[in-house]
Amino acid sequence: MSIDPVPDSPPDAPRCALALMAKVPFAGAVKTRLTPPLTPEEAATLSMCFLCDMATNVAALTGDRTNGIVLYTPATAEASLHDLLPKSFRLFPQRGETLGERLVNGAAKLLDEEFDSVCLINSDSPTLPREILATAVLLLAQEGDRVVLGPSQDGGYYLIGLKHPHRYLFERIAWSTADVLAHTIERAAEVDLPVELLPTWYDVDDITTLRLLCEELCLSPDGPNAHAHYKGGYGATFTHNYLAELMQQNGCERFELSNE
Repeated sequence: MSIDPVPDSPPDAPRCALALMAKVPFAGAVKTRLTPPLTPEEAATLSMCFLCDMATNVAALTGDRTNGIVLYTPATAEASLHDLLPKSFRLFPQRGETLGERLVNGAAKLLDEEFDSVCLINSDSPTLPREILATAVLLLAQEGDRVVLGPSQDGGYYLIGLKHPHRYLFERIAWSTADVLAHTIERAAEVDLPVELLPTWYDVDDITTLRLLCEELCLSPDGPNAHAHYKGGYGATFTHNYLAELMQQNGCERFELSNE
């Protein structure tokens, strides 16, 4: 599958924001479930690589009708992001105490300002296929209200696409559990909002998903893995090169990536 909606978008096509939800990569504040085996500084650098790869991937889809955005936290740390992102990206601080509040407030701001639809995307899936992002944009460009969800293998979602804020979708959700996607689909059904599901992908949050990433990027200790769970993703050059460097410096055993 190869879809790129930007070049063929007519002048009156709906405008879509591709918005990455990101924590500024400070040591000790990001990827804490990867420490150990990583040090806090290494985890922060890996998080930075994730963000750089995802922003580069999104930037390839941006044009007159599609824009790259980063919704970041903490709100005082914008200056730390400028050198990490493509110049075309715009930055807005996240607002809200809970994840649900930050998501819906970010969607509402972008939809109120200038966009006809928004995709809120996590910044922890560096190999997320570009075709999936393009498909989300195309689905939101169709007539009629809907919610587009990208299921994550842990039971959450890596992307939610909206035409209206639909605050109800973010209420009574047990965040950071395996029920997030299911509860969100239930909320949508309760208000008769059609749901479009994208292919399942994964977030890199712990050693298990780091192993999936290394398999996909052909960095597992046994070399290229024909049986990797996820294939055909974005190349994630920043992430690939940094993980390869860590393995060369420290050996695969430290990252507990060998088959048991």
